[in-house]
Amino acid sequence: MVQTVSKSKFKPRALEYFRKIQETGEELVLTDHGKPVLKISAFKPDLAASLKSLRNTVVRLDAPLEPTDERWNALK
Repeated sequence: MVQTVSKSKFKPRALEYFRKIQETGEELVLTDHGKPVLKISAFKPDLAASLKSLRNTVVRLDAPLEPTDERWNALK
């Protein structure tokens, strides 16, 4: 169950709430005049996005011991 707290009660105990969220992973909803306005949750890295940036970057070499670029021949 998601815990809710008013903004005025959150402010003086913010670090306490942050530590609890970090330890438990539960979300916290802040309210203003009884209406939800913010949701605070623990950070979770998006591994799919990290892997997506690497997609199609692998190069297959049919002859891995041969130079891959003509510029290598200029260094001989």
